[in-house]
Amino acid sequence: MLNPCKDQSGTAAFRLASLDSFTPTLSLSKSDFLAGLQCPKLLWLRQHEPEAPELQPDRVLQDLFDQGRQVGELARARLTDGILIPQEASRDTRVRLTAEAIAEGHTTLFEGAFESNGVFVATDLLVKRDEGWQLIEVKSASSCKEEHILDTTVQRRVLESCGVTPARVEVMHLNKDFEHPDTGDLFGATDVTQTESPLPVDLGETATRFRHMLAGPMPDVEIGAHCNEPRECPFHDRCWPNDEGHISRLYNVGKVKTLQYMAAGVHRIDDLPPNAKLPHAAQRQRRAMATGTLVVEPGLARDLEAFAVEPLGFLDFETISRAVPVWPGMSPWGQAAAQFSYHESIPGGGYRHQQFLAEGPADARPRIAERLVEATQHARRVVTYSAFEKTQIRALARAVPTLAGELLELEEKLVDLLPVVRNNVYHPKFHGSFSIKFVLPAMVPDLDYTDLVIVNGLLASVEIARLLFVADRIPAAERDRVRQDLYAYCQRDTWATVRLLEELRRLVT
Repeated sequence: MLNPCKDQSGTAAFRLASLDSFTPTLSLSKSDFLAGLQCPKLLWLRQHEPEAPELQPDRVLQDLFDQGRQVGELARARLTDGILIPQEASRDTRVRLTAEAIAEGHTTLFEGAFESNGVFVATDLLVKRDEGWQLIEVKSASSCKEEHILDTTVQRRVLESCGVTPARVEVMHLNKDFEHPDTGDLFGATDVTQTESPLPVDLGETATRFRHMLAGPMPDVEIGAHCNEPRECPFHDRCWPNDEGHISRLYNVGKVKTLQYMAAGVHRIDDLPPNAKLPHAAQRQRRAMATGTLVVEPGLARDLEAFAVEPLGFLDFETISRAVPVWPGMSPWGQAAAQFSYHESIPGGGYRHQQFLAEGPADARPRIAERLVEATQHARRVVTYSAFEKTQIRALARAVPTLAGELLELEEKLVDLLPVVRNNVYHPKFHGSFSIKFVLPAMVPDLDYTDLVIVNGLLASVEIARLLFVADRIPAAERDRVRQDLYAYCQRDTWATVRLLEELRRLVT
């Protein structure tokens, strides 16, 4: 008989909490419990500030949630005769309905709910087979990650306490070798039955400790590796110094090296010893920050020679990336070009602009390839900012073999401005990054991205996908606005590269 295992220590915790204006729940959700394991301060903020801006999903995060739900529904569809425990019901009701479903002999449960020792979990899939219960956690990632194993470990411990000991535990994830529409299986699975992440021996004791902590003031927790592991804390920026000179702003330092520096007492870039071994770009950064001025290397003029041709093009792509692939040959989370902006210099001065944005759910790659080849055919060289455009042109060549020759000819014309900037200049306002979003306003103060609605490629990707695949759910006026916002963002990227190149040329004249 299933034992719902309600926590017997919850009453004392509730009375302690009631002494304050905040009353923690008697049980913690799995996500709350995992947050507490990562950082008690993270759990405290989640409970005390549930409306905090950092916890509100933006459009990009909401899209990830939506795609996760789609993947979950497809996983359920693989099983027959499953019973869904309603997620909108209270926790007590969900636990009771789960116990009743198992007692009645149901062998496939979706969102089965269990509670033990102050921790509440809901299982994605719980299936009873000949060897016993199988616990399946469904993820929209294309592989099993350490954080997924931690997730299943918590679930397994709670289920065992409730008398449901899984004989097999697996993470069902997307199969990166699947290709739309039907090459292979969309899902893969990793057996983690013999793999558990370290957890406190007594989950109940830990949950009680968390509830006592929640009833008091916000805990003081030093910053460290837990700020980014197993995932980046949404409150990261509240805790870390907002200091341009902090060691975390050193170019290419990385999270691990940052913590190593801090452990050694190096908290600021100017704390580094003069003979510290650093990449050339980081050395230039130190010089720029010490003087407060732009540093330009002598090699800039030489590196700009590759751009001294006419006509000269400037290209930028925006892409879509879907968990469940939508166009032929695409794999889960594969990227496909769906928009481009192209500026080309005009002999005698000025620039001509062309652009393309996909419409409708049909495969846009043949049309975008055709338009791209046509737009760029006269350019002697085409400027990009990073190697991303090269990867997308190669992908287009594979997807549209009839234009593969022309697309590969275009690839040969590409010349990347990013290495030129990284190898030759540094401005204190680069903030340790050579992203165009930081480089542009520092080098070209009259131009940035702050006037735009769409300000990064992730949001652009989500908005393009909305226009392509759910346009019928969007009012016509909003569709037109989003389309114009996308045009404005992509055009800004190529115009930014135009203006940046002009400024670099000015530096060497």
